[in-house]
Amino acid sequence: MDIFVSSKRSVTDLKRDHALFSVSTPSHDNSFLVFWNNGVQEMQTYVKTAVVGYGGWDYKSNKWHSICTTWDSVTGLGQMWFDGVPSIRKFIRSGESITGQAIVILGQEQDKHGGGFDINQSFVGMMSDVHMWDYILSPCEIQNYMENLHFTPGNVLNWNALDFDISGHVLIENKTVVCQLQNIRVGA
Repeated sequence: MDIFVSSKRSVTDLKRDHALFSVSTPSHDNSFLVFWNNGVQEMQTYVKTAVVGYGGWDYKSNKWHSICTTWDSVTGLGQMWFDGVPSIRKFIRSGESITGQAIVILGQEQDKHGGGFDINQSFVGMMSDVHMWDYILSPCEIQNYMENLHFTPGNVLNWNALDFDISGHVLIENKTVVCQLQNIRVGA
């Protein structure tokens, strides 16, 4: 399966490692994982036993970030888009798809299929608009998605149509929009 995953928008004040998105299958705990490695200051993509890092991002605390990750199972190329800016494409792993019963977890890395969580790798913050496709989107489709323009919702995961279980201290609430104030000049 080709994958395009987005942890579309997330915000945290963590200053440690944490997982954003995890897909586990019976044969691979980290069939697909998006993970912030604080020690080396890079966002990492894991595909089965392979990992690549994307450094140089300004992953600030208490700021909303858009993080999108692609992986093509045929070519093995992956790419990350951070706040609308694409990284270089990197070889991760090719020649095999992700198969088997997939369990998707947001905010935790799975050390075993559907479990084995490490509290020291948990995401604490807010997350919104997660979509997943089984094909690679074009750069224009990714930009439209990241800028909240018209896009085709994920055909594997669609944030607006998810069936999910809540575990732990999770609060589901409606999305809020922060309005920007216009500059107002007072006086002459």
